[in-house]
Amino acid sequence: MNAPEPLFSPDALDLALIRATQGGLPLVPQPYHALAEVVGATADEVMARLARMQQAGIIRRIGAVPNHYALGYKANGMTVWDVADSEVDRLGEIVGQLPFVSHCYRRPRRLPLWPYNLFAMVHAKSREEVEAMAAEIAALLGYACKGRDILYSSRILKKTGLRIGG
Repeated sequence: MNAPEPLFSPDALDLALIRATQGGLPLVPQPYHALAEVVGATADEVMARLARMQQAGIIRRIGAVPNHYALGYKANGMTVWDVADSEVDRLGEIVGQLPFVSHCYRRPRRLPLWPYNLFAMVHAKSREEVEAMAAEIAALLGYACKGRDILYSSRILKKTGLRIGG
C-alpha cells in the first residue's frame, strides 16, 4: 500500500504570495517579477511556489477574469437545460467546449419548480446573439433535452477567490 501524500503546509512565503495575489496578479508586463519584489523572493521562486500550490490544490487556476460588460458584452445569459440524466455528463463536456461558453456545469434539479440540471454561461453583445448561441446548444443537445430557459444578468457581481487576513 502506498503512503498517503503529505498535506500541503504553506510557509510564510506561500502565505505572503496568497495575500499578494488575492486581488489578482499585478497588471504589469512582468507580474511575477512585481510579486517577487513585494514578497522578497525571485521571480523564479514565485512561479515555482505558485505552481506547487496549484499542484497541491491550494490554487485552482491562474487566469484572466475579464469584465464582459467593459468589453461590450452586455447580454450575458445563463442558459439552463433539462437534459436526460443518462446524457448530461457527456453532453455537458461537449457544450463546455463551445467557444462562446465561458463555463458549463451540472447542478441538481429542484423539482417540481426547477427541472434544469445543465447550466452554460454565454456572453454576447445582444440578446439576439445569446438566443442564436442557445439555439446552437439546443441543436447539439437534441433529443436529450426536454426543456430550456435563459436567465439574463441584471447586475455585475464581484468575483473573488479565497481571502485571508493579515
